[in-house]
Amino acid sequence: MAIAHAIAQLAPGDELEIRGSSPTLAIQLTAWARVKGHAIVREEERRVILRIGAASQARRRGAQHAVGDSGDQPAERPPRHWGVAARGAWVEAGGPEHDFALDKKEELWTADAGALYRAAAAAQWNPETAIDWSVAQAHPDEVEDALVQVLTYLIENETAALLVPARFASQVHPHFREILQLLALQAADEARHIEVFTRRARLFRTELGLSTVGGRASLQSLVEEHDFSRAALLLSVLGEGTFLNLLAFLRAHAPDPCTAQIMLLAAQDEARHVAFAMAHLSEHVRAEPSVLARLAVAVEQRHEALRATAGLNEEVFEALILLAAGSFEPESVARGHAAVVELLQQMDTGRRARLRRLGFDSERAAALSSLHTRNFM
Repeated sequence: MAIAHAIAQLAPGDELEIRGSSPTLAIQLTAWARVKGHAIVREEERRVILRIGAASQARRRGAQHAVGDSGDQPAERPPRHWGVAARGAWVEAGGPEHDFALDKKEELWTADAGALYRAAAAAQWNPETAIDWSVAQAHPDEVEDALVQVLTYLIENETAALLVPARFASQVHPHFREILQLLALQAADEARHIEVFTRRARLFRTELGLSTVGGRASLQSLVEEHDFSRAALLLSVLGEGTFLNLLAFLRAHAPDPCTAQIMLLAAQDEARHVAFAMAHLSEHVRAEPSVLARLAVAVEQRHEALRATAGLNEEVFEALILLAAGSFEPESVARGHAAVVELLQQMDTGRRARLRRLGFDSERAAALSSLHTRNFM
């Protein structure tokens, strides 16, 4: 190691003298030197002089620097043979080629990727310590049953929201490490949401609520979307963006502090997912304005595919009303219904605002928002 380190400081043609106490120094060193491409100038029992060969720098000279045009910025399209090499490393020539479907900077990258990842990593929370699970049921049974139905709906939606980033993560060229890390944390967030929603649903009940065909069909259309940018729009900008309003509603009408805390923490995670999708799509649209048309088609195609489905199931809709009402008293139910109608209006307003930020005009944003699945996600 010491000899190799010394050679690395020299240029081809330079000479290096090595002395040692081992009687076999010359035998072992000359054999090693010939393998490495160095000439033997002189050899004695405990002394060897080498002339540095050109091959000593060949590996580094033939390597590519795995960076973009400046600094630590990613390349526009990293070569396949870079594979899992770290960005910034020198990649030795040759070796296997990896096939990553998502390998274009314009389709993936956002300048905020590093900051978004650091914020997401710092915001991770432990369900065991972040939530007080010692709550007692002090609300009517029918309200608890309604909450369990909504939580059942949330669990299956978060399952779909886990599968989408997990699938795309395996397709991202590791050169775009921050994007890969963000998708991994997004999947981890959803896994945690599934855990806490399930745990809260089983706090006072042994069974979950109803999962409907229409709801699962809506989510299947998300899971089967193979285009990264289209999926970012459908899942995060529209779906998870809409869920921010839903989680705020559930927090405001939570029957106990445990549920309220769960909804607050889940909403903080979902807000990061929306921010990542907005940042990525905004930069993609700026670089290629025609992307807007492709995104609009994604919304229209999904709407057409789900036209015959029921959308949000009746059980979930009525459960939301009952959570806001607190009881089956007619006046309370009326207030609960009004609260849910207001929730739907807030969801639409939020979707329109995000679509306008991406570059759609007000009329187009309103039209696309109206086509978003009635299942919310």
